[in-house]
Amino acid sequence: MIEFQHVFKSYASGSAILEDVSFRVDAGEFLFVAGPSGAGKSTLLKLIAGLEPADRGIIQVNGQRLDRLTARARPYLRRAVGVILQDTHLLEDRNALQNVMLPLAVTGQPNDVARSRARAALQKVGLGGKETALPVTLSGGEQQRLAIARAIVNRPALLIADEPTANLDKDTAKRVMDVFKDFNQVGVTTLVATHDEDLMAQYADRVFVIEPGRFRDFPVNKTP
Repeated sequence: MIEFQHVFKSYASGSAILEDVSFRVDAGEFLFVAGPSGAGKSTLLKLIAGLEPADRGIIQVNGQRLDRLTARARPYLRRAVGVILQDTHLLEDRNALQNVMLPLAVTGQPNDVARSRARAALQKVGLGGKETALPVTLSGGEQQRLAIARAIVNRPALLIADEPTANLDKDTAKRVMDVFKDFNQVGVTTLVATHDEDLMAQYADRVFVIEPGRFRDFPVNKTP
Protein backbone atom coordinates (compact mmCIF):
# COMPACT_ATOMS: atom_id res chain seq x y z
CA MET A 1 0.00 0.00 0.00
CA ILE A 2 2.74 2.50 1.03
CA GLU A 3 6.49 2.21 0.56
CA PHE A 4 9.27 4.73 1.23
CA GLN A 5 12.77 4.02 -0.06
CA HIS A 6 15.53 6.31 1.23
CA VAL A 7 13.33 9.42 1.27
CA PHE A 8 14.76 12.86 2.11
CA LYS A 9 12.81 16.10 2.62
CA SER A 10 13.94 19.58 3.65
CA TYR A 11 12.52 23.09 3.36
CA ALA A 12 13.85 26.44 2.13
CA SER A 13 15.59 27.12 5.43
CA GLY A 14 17.87 24.21 4.59
CA SER A 15 16.99 22.23 7.70
CA ALA A 16 16.36 18.54 7.02
CA ILE A 17 12.92 17.32 8.08
CA LEU A 18 13.18 13.69 6.98
CA GLU A 19 16.50 11.99 6.35
CA ASP A 20 16.89 8.61 4.64
CA VAL A 21 13.46 7.29 5.71
CA SER A 22 12.49 3.79 4.55
CA PHE A 23 9.44 1.74 5.53
CA ARG A 24 6.58 -0.33 4.15
CA VAL A 25 2.91 -0.26 5.17
CA ASP A 26 0.68 -3.12 4.07
CA ALA A 27 -2.95 -2.64 3.13
CA GLY A 28 -5.29 -2.65 6.10
CA GLU A 29 -2.81 -1.54 8.77
CA PHE A 30 -3.66 1.07 11.43
CA LEU A 31 -0.64 3.27 12.21
CA PHE A 32 0.09 6.35 14.26
CA VAL A 33 2.79 8.94 13.63
CA ALA A 34 4.22 10.46 16.82
CA GLY A 35 6.93 12.93 17.71
CA PRO A 36 7.51 16.48 18.95
CA SER A 37 6.14 19.53 17.14
CA GLY A 38 8.22 20.36 14.08
CA ALA A 39 9.77 16.91 13.83
CA GLY A 40 8.11 16.12 10.50
CA LYS A 41 4.84 14.31 11.27
CA SER A 42 2.73 16.55 9.03
CA THR A 43 5.40 16.48 6.32
CA LEU A 44 5.39 12.67 6.28
CA LEU A 45 1.61 12.59 5.84
CA LYS A 46 1.70 15.20 3.07
CA LEU A 47 4.35 13.20 1.21
CA ILE A 48 2.17 10.09 1.40
CA ALA A 49 -0.87 12.02 0.18
CA GLY A 50 1.10 13.44 -2.73
CA LEU A 51 0.58 17.00 -1.50
CA GLU A 52 4.34 17.66 -1.42
CA PRO A 53 7.23 16.08 -3.36
CA ALA A 54 10.23 14.40 -1.78
CA ASP A 55 13.68 15.87 -2.42
CA ARG A 56 15.13 12.41 -3.00
CA GLY A 57 14.00 8.82 -2.74
CA ILE A 58 11.07 6.75 -3.93
CA ILE A 59 7.51 6.90 -2.60
CA GLN A 60 4.91 4.39 -3.77
CA VAL A 61 1.25 4.57 -2.76
CA ASN A 62 -1.41 2.11 -3.86
CA GLY A 63 0.94 0.67 -6.46
CA GLN A 64 1.78 4.07 -7.95
CA ARG A 65 5.21 5.69 -7.82
CA LEU A 66 4.38 9.30 -6.93
CA ASP A 67 7.28 10.98 -8.75
CA ARG A 68 6.19 9.33 -11.99
CA LEU A 69 2.49 10.16 -11.85
CA THR A 70 1.22 12.18 -14.78
CA ALA A 71 -0.97 15.20 -14.16
CA ARG A 72 -3.88 13.20 -15.56
CA ALA A 73 -3.30 10.24 -13.23
CA ARG A 74 -2.81 12.25 -10.00
CA PRO A 75 -6.53 13.03 -9.40
CA TYR A 76 -7.37 9.31 -9.63
CA LEU A 77 -4.84 8.52 -6.91
CA ARG A 78 -6.18 11.30 -4.67
CA ARG A 79 -9.69 9.90 -4.95
CA ALA A 80 -8.38 6.79 -3.19
CA VAL A 81 -6.89 8.85 -0.35
CA GLY A 82 -8.94 10.61 2.32
CA VAL A 83 -6.95 13.46 3.88
CA ILE A 84 -7.72 15.36 7.09
CA LEU A 85 -5.27 18.18 7.74
CA GLN A 86 -5.05 20.55 10.71
CA ASP A 87 -6.28 23.32 8.41
CA THR A 88 -9.69 21.94 7.47
CA HIS A 89 -10.06 23.92 4.19
CA LEU A 90 -13.85 23.94 4.47
CA LEU A 91 -15.82 25.97 1.92
CA GLU A 92 -17.35 28.80 3.93
CA ASP A 93 -20.08 29.57 1.39
CA ARG A 94 -21.46 26.01 1.49
CA ASN A 95 -23.29 24.30 4.31
CA ALA A 96 -22.11 21.17 6.09
CA LEU A 97 -23.97 18.78 3.79
CA GLN A 98 -22.70 20.51 0.65
CA ASN A 99 -19.11 20.42 1.94
CA VAL A 100 -19.32 16.66 2.48
CA MET A 101 -21.05 16.08 -0.87
CA LEU A 102 -18.25 17.82 -2.79
CA PRO A 103 -15.86 14.83 -3.17
CA LEU A 104 -18.76 12.73 -4.47
CA ALA A 105 -19.75 15.41 -6.97
CA VAL A 106 -16.17 15.51 -8.26
CA THR A 107 -16.27 11.76 -8.90
CA GLY A 108 -19.61 12.06 -10.74
CA GLN A 109 -21.94 10.44 -8.21
CA PRO A 110 -25.65 11.18 -8.80
CA ASN A 111 -26.94 13.95 -6.56
CA ASP A 112 -29.34 11.72 -4.61
CA VAL A 113 -26.58 9.17 -3.91
CA ALA A 114 -24.16 11.92 -2.89
CA ARG A 115 -26.74 13.47 -0.56
CA SER A 116 -27.56 10.14 1.10
CA ARG A 117 -23.92 9.19 1.64
CA ALA A 118 -23.05 12.68 2.92
CA ARG A 119 -25.87 12.51 5.48
CA ALA A 120 -24.62 9.11 6.64
CA ALA A 121 -21.05 10.45 6.99
CA LEU A 122 -22.27 13.41 9.05
CA GLN A 123 -24.23 11.05 11.27
CA LYS A 124 -21.12 8.90 11.83
CA VAL A 125 -19.13 11.84 13.19
CA GLY A 126 -21.96 13.13 15.38
CA LEU A 127 -23.11 15.98 13.15
CA GLY A 128 -26.55 14.65 12.30
CA GLY A 129 -28.93 17.60 12.34
CA LYS A 130 -26.18 20.06 11.33
CA GLU A 131 -26.63 19.56 7.58
CA THR A 132 -27.66 23.16 6.85
CA ALA A 133 -25.11 24.82 9.17
CA LEU A 134 -22.39 26.94 7.59
CA PRO A 135 -18.84 26.15 8.79
CA VAL A 136 -18.47 29.59 10.42
CA THR A 137 -21.34 28.75 12.78
CA LEU A 138 -19.69 25.52 13.97
CA SER A 139 -17.21 25.19 16.82
CA GLY A 140 -13.60 24.26 16.11
CA GLY A 141 -14.28 20.65 17.11
CA GLU A 142 -17.37 20.49 14.89
CA GLN A 143 -15.41 21.87 11.96
CA GLN A 144 -12.81 19.16 12.49
CA ARG A 145 -15.52 16.49 12.50
CA LEU A 146 -16.99 18.00 9.34
CA ALA A 147 -13.60 17.66 7.66
CA ILE A 148 -13.48 14.03 8.79
CA ALA A 149 -16.92 13.37 7.30
CA ARG A 150 -15.76 14.85 4.00
CA ALA A 151 -12.65 12.65 4.03
CA ILE A 152 -14.51 9.38 4.64
CA VAL A 153 -17.53 9.96 2.39
CA ASN A 154 -15.68 8.73 -0.72
CA ARG A 155 -14.81 5.43 1.03
CA PRO A 156 -11.07 5.79 0.40
CA ALA A 157 -8.57 2.94 0.38
CA LEU A 158 -6.20 5.06 2.47
CA LEU A 159 -7.16 7.49 5.25
CA ILE A 160 -4.61 10.06 6.50
CA ALA A 161 -5.36 12.29 9.49
CA ASP A 162 -3.15 14.98 11.04
CA GLU A 163 -4.06 15.52 14.73
CA PRO A 164 -7.77 14.77 14.06
CA THR A 165 -8.71 14.74 17.76
CA ALA A 166 -6.69 17.78 18.89
CA ASN A 167 -9.75 20.02 19.34
CA LEU A 168 -12.11 17.36 20.63
CA ASP A 169 -13.16 16.33 24.11
CA LYS A 170 -12.30 12.81 25.24
CA ASP A 171 -15.67 11.24 24.42
CA THR A 172 -15.86 12.83 20.96
CA ALA A 173 -12.24 11.89 20.25
CA LYS A 174 -13.06 8.26 21.02
CA ARG A 175 -16.10 8.43 18.75
CA VAL A 176 -13.98 9.76 15.89
CA MET A 177 -11.31 7.10 16.44
CA ASP A 178 -14.02 4.43 16.46
CA VAL A 179 -15.15 5.73 13.05
CA PHE A 180 -11.57 5.36 11.79
CA LYS A 181 -11.40 1.86 13.26
CA ASP A 182 -14.68 0.88 11.58
CA PHE A 183 -13.20 1.87 8.23
CA ASN A 184 -9.94 0.12 9.05
CA GLN A 185 -11.76 -3.11 9.85
CA VAL A 186 -13.18 -3.22 6.32
CA GLY A 187 -9.69 -2.80 4.84
CA VAL A 188 -8.99 0.95 4.84
CA THR A 189 -5.32 1.63 5.61
CA THR A 190 -5.23 4.33 8.28
CA LEU A 191 -2.45 6.70 9.40
CA VAL A 192 -3.01 9.19 12.22
CA ALA A 193 -0.59 11.78 13.57
CA THR A 194 -1.16 12.44 17.28
CA HIS A 195 0.42 13.18 20.63
CA ASP A 196 -2.15 11.09 22.50
CA GLU A 197 -0.40 8.01 23.88
CA ASP A 198 -3.66 6.50 25.14
CA LEU A 199 -5.12 6.53 21.63
CA MET A 200 -1.98 4.95 20.22
CA ALA A 201 -2.05 2.17 22.81
CA GLN A 202 -5.71 1.45 22.13
CA TYR A 203 -5.89 1.64 18.34
CA ALA A 204 -2.50 1.39 16.63
CA ASP A 205 -0.91 -1.67 15.03
CA ARG A 206 2.37 0.23 14.66
CA VAL A 207 3.77 3.62 15.57
CA PHE A 208 6.23 5.70 13.59
CA VAL A 209 8.16 7.99 15.92
CA ILE A 210 9.84 10.95 14.22
CA GLU A 211 12.47 12.88 16.14
CA PRO A 212 15.12 15.28 14.85
CA GLY A 213 17.58 13.13 12.93
CA ARG A 214 15.85 9.87 13.81
CA PHE A 215 12.95 7.71 12.54
CA ARG A 216 11.72 4.69 14.48
CA ASP A 217 9.09 2.09 13.61
CA PHE A 218 7.75 -0.32 16.20
CA PRO A 219 4.67 -2.47 16.94
CA VAL A 220 2.22 -1.64 19.72
CA ASN A 221 0.83 -3.87 22.44
CA LYS A 222 -2.77 -2.70 22.61
CA THR A 223 -4.60 -2.22 25.88
CA PRO A 224 -7.55 -4.56 26.42
